[in-house]
Amino acid sequence: MTRERAIVLTRIGWIAGFVLLLEAVCRLHLVDPLTLIPPSEMIATLWTMLASGEITGDIARTFATVAVAVVLAVAIGFSLGVAIHALPRIRQGLDPLLASYYAIPTFVFYPLFVAIFGLNSVPLIVLGMAFGVPAMILATLNGLDRVPRVLMRTARAHRLGRLSTLAHVVMPSALPYLLTGVKLALAYAFIGIIAGEFILADAGLGHAIAYAYDGFENRTMYSLMLFVLVVVTGLNMTLHAWEGRLMRRRIRS
Repeated sequence: MTRERAIVLTRIGWIAGFVLLLEAVCRLHLVDPLTLIPPSEMIATLWTMLASGEITGDIARTFATVAVAVVLAVAIGFSLGVAIHALPRIRQGLDPLLASYYAIPTFVFYPLFVAIFGLNSVPLIVLGMAFGVPAMILATLNGLDRVPRVLMRTARAHRLGRLSTLAHVVMPSALPYLLTGVKLALAYAFIGIIAGEFILADAGLGHAIAYAYDGFENRTMYSLMLFVLVVVTGLNMTLHAWEGRLMRRRIRS
């Protein structure tokens, strides 16, 4: 068995053990059923809601909003990262601001976004971008910093043009770090958008969870929370595995 497979099996074992422990705690009524329901009931309720199409609209609304926010955050963050990397003096001034950006409670600007753009998906997209763009800028700077100088000298020795150097030298070398930025932008977009839907939205998974919470519909609330948890974790684990594969390929080359 390879080391990577052993690590994956260990993670699955920890998750399965936690779920079984939670199931036992709930079934033995060590926790008030009004507070927490067994995972098996969450899964059964979620399956019923998915099969009936009850939450299809909310899923589509949240996923579409997240997708737009991530695409814009990655595109804008990458472009700004490349521009800042090419201007060292500007980078010196921006580095402290980027490093401390996440100390700012960006979420407090959500009411302002609603006042400017109205009660629709745009404020949520802007909020998701506000979380994701700095992560992509930092990942781009990190990736460009780590392009080996020997490769750049080799590209110059072979008189490669800018586009050829970018396509054949810079991007393959920086790609694992750029993927880290995409992974963080995706996670931050989900956090910002679902949190925004909790407060002020007329649809979406966050709105559905908040609505179930207000109506004491524990089964619905926990099932939706489980759905969000599984989807976001699955997406991040997929990107993490891809990132690891690219990093190993980069080291071997």
